[in-house]
Amino acid sequence: MNECNAVSSKRHLLTVVLEDYFQVGAFGSVVRHDYWYRFETRLERNTMRTLALLDQFGLQATFFVLGWVAERMPDIVREVARRGHEIANRGYALRGVRERTRTGFRDDLLRAHEALERASGHAIRGYRAGKPRLRRLELWTLDILAQEGYAYDSSLMPMYRTYRDEPWRRWAHRHRCGEHELWEFPYATRDVGGWLIPVAGGNFFRQWPRPFVTRALEDWDRTYDTPFVMYFHIWELDHEQPVIQAASRIARLRHYRNLDKMTAILENYFTRFRFCSIAQHLELPVAAPARTPATMTAAVGRPLTLVPDGPGIDADADGKEELTAPGLPVSVIVPCFNEQTVLPYLARTLDHVDAMLRKDYALHYIFVDDGSHDATWATLQVLFAARPNCTVLRHEQNCGVAAAILTGARHADTDIVASIDSDCTYDPAVLATLIPLLEDDVDMVTASPYHPEGGVRNVPPWRLGLSRLASWLYGLVLRQNLYTYTSCCRVYRHRAIANLDLKCRGFLGITEMLGHMALQGRRIVEGPAVLDVRLLGMSKMKVLRTMMAHLGLLSHLLRLRIQGSVARRNT
Repeated sequence: MNECNAVSSKRHLLTVVLEDYFQVGAFGSVVRHDYWYRFETRLERNTMRTLALLDQFGLQATFFVLGWVAERMPDIVREVARRGHEIANRGYALRGVRERTRTGFRDDLLRAHEALERASGHAIRGYRAGKPRLRRLELWTLDILAQEGYAYDSSLMPMYRTYRDEPWRRWAHRHRCGEHELWEFPYATRDVGGWLIPVAGGNFFRQWPRPFVTRALEDWDRTYDTPFVMYFHIWELDHEQPVIQAASRIARLRHYRNLDKMTAILENYFTRFRFCSIAQHLELPVAAPARTPATMTAAVGRPLTLVPDGPGIDADADGKEELTAPGLPVSVIVPCFNEQTVLPYLARTLDHVDAMLRKDYALHYIFVDDGSHDATWATLQVLFAARPNCTVLRHEQNCGVAAAILTGARHADTDIVASIDSDCTYDPAVLATLIPLLEDDVDMVTASPYHPEGGVRNVPPWRLGLSRLASWLYGLVLRQNLYTYTSCCRVYRHRAIANLDLKCRGFLGITEMLGHMALQGRRIVEGPAVLDVRLLGMSKMKVLRTMMAHLGLLSHLLRLRIQGSVARRNT
């Protein structure tokens, strides 16, 4: 320990949350757990940055780690343990206690426990809930932790007046459950007029005025015998991380504000105060795992596997591998305009889609850079140009999303052609649902969030209202029994799309495609899909301008329908 600059001989507790920037609770409403694999991970660089900072001050800390991280990146967890830090449990995938039953909580605890012990090689003694601030009705979780042999928990944040009738819960205390017990180390708070204000670290370090937090730590160090529990997240040392644009303004303020100051804030406190891990404070010896992996696996079941191990390979019941027959060929067109930020996210998503669909379909992706001004073209070259199932094309000037789809269709050599959004607002995996709907007499299948089995996530209500209004108006004009007319996620017969001549080349061209096919008497069907908010980058659509343009397109399609009716009567 580095004590030469410490102002006190007391040792406080330093805890570190080892999670990636997209796994945080503030983004939980927009970034689904099953989308985590799509994001660029910055976990390794931020972990090493954190370890270097702790080494600089000779500190050992308790790292609370997700089981999901331990399963996928065990080397990172192993390196943290090798450096002398404690590994503790934060649950498997950041679900809050209030989202679980007692059985579900225990299963999640044990699943994460197994992954962490296997990765670290050490016994796991401590726990922190994925979403802290345990309410009184959730204190049963401490009973389960005690029964499972945990030495301590650090999930309680008695902020404001939550536990005003039990003031002792503000300090470290023992929790007893029959013959079992464990220590509870609550997050540190400051009493302001009878209201407990959280000052333990992380977001509070970056949002509260620096003198307020510094004075709180000084007063605690001078006044109380119980240790101050401090925490921070490893992503807080990374002010260059990608921005999750889909999050609310409050969530973005909470997550990104003063990230560039966090390292200096921590260095100041590490210089002035002494810290140790919770295991050091409790004098817990380093120990090997108490349970064998076989026992733990029996308790929690088979670990989650996100994607198969290799392309084009199936495993039979005897564990042997056999090559799969080539699937039905499908060309998938991906129009891109200024999507440099999104493309790595898209690449990981398409890898997952390939793994899911390779048994039934041979997907060939046609990327069309629609005159981008950023590094989209260069990024496409790096990520996709060398792949045998990818073709990369380019418009010298921006022509619009519909024009890009038509360009891709002209280069397609398959009977079935699909188009998807590069921002994954519709999950490309929905192709597994849409392609089978393209029966022999069908020329277009369109993804529909307004289908009775579809859905919408996180899209603003006003935007949904405008979209539904537009769909209703198009239904009146085209006399089609469809829920959605504006979706870019579709499957086509190549013959129906290759020679279309469109008046609108941009967003409206997507609807004009459907309109022309409807007026030609081609059969169009819908498949249910989920429309999600765009997570990375900014939407290119100008909403007011687009709505006014829709009125013009409606007039154009109505005129074509009337002209067609007159022509048919005259013949």
